[in-house]
Amino acid sequence: MGFRALTVAAQVNGHAATADLAPHGQGRACVITRRACFSASHHYWLPELDGAENKRRFGPCSQAPGHGHNYELIVFMEGVLDADGMVLNLSEVKHAIRAEVTDPLDFHCLNNTWPEFAVEQRAEAALPTTEWLLHAIWQRLQPLLPLKALRLYEQPTLWADYLGNAMEAFLTIRTHFSAAHRLARPELSQQENEQIYGKCARPHGHGHNYFLEVTVRGQIDARTGMVCDLAALQKLVQDLVVEPFDHTFLNKDVPFFLDCVPTAENIALHISDRLNQPIAAIGAALHKIHLQESPNNAAVIYAEAALV
Repeated sequence: MGFRALTVAAQVNGHAATADLAPHGQGRACVITRRACFSASHHYWLPELDGAENKRRFGPCSQAPGHGHNYELIVFMEGVLDADGMVLNLSEVKHAIRAEVTDPLDFHCLNNTWPEFAVEQRAEAALPTTEWLLHAIWQRLQPLLPLKALRLYEQPTLWADYLGNAMEAFLTIRTHFSAAHRLARPELSQQENEQIYGKCARPHGHGHNYFLEVTVRGQIDARTGMVCDLAALQKLVQDLVVEPFDHTFLNKDVPFFLDCVPTAENIALHISDRLNQPIAAIGAALHKIHLQESPNNAAVIYAEAALV
């Protein structure tokens, strides 16, 4: 059962009949989270590759002495409430994360911290990517905490999720585009369209600043530490979505929407269809599309069983 399904199960289990409740909620299921932050640098360079190949594969990330990020870690833990109404004592959780993760990593170069990242000395080590770093954090916290999932933000536009499934991880990139659309079915009259879509059916359309999240799933490479080539993924999204959609009137400028109403749902579905095979070609699987149309409206498309 995946991260998302377990959350739903915990929510369902939380609705037990009042008559069955023990004092202070003891025995009821719950998922709790703890946030921790640290700042660290890293450098992408494999000694078995020459300078030109390192630069080709890792781009600016190959430049010495490296670069840094302000990381944000979210630890998801599951369990049942004890007699004190807690899954865990959060003070103990805080100290465990500090001792095992933030103290060893904060204000350090990741390449020089844990053996998993010592690519110069160990053939079985990998580069300290977001996804491989998250895998290493899991190994240190799992003996101490009832982990359900981990999420690590390298920056607001890039993060990874790990559910404890061997070398499988999820990587998400976030981007944006601006576009106009009109919600109207061509086979209906203006009056009929306004009855369905309201103001969104007005003849000259309206616009949004869309925020797009693309989540892929894959196996962490034992040497590069990546589930796929990040630069290749970013280029696919740029070439297949952002460039053809940005600053367009979707109904008129994107052929698919000439006869398909461009609701947020249909835009997200079309993006999923456009990206599915190209992402498979770079060695990953498209997991999820999240399209935020406005602060109030979003559409989510799962290209496979929902896990994160």
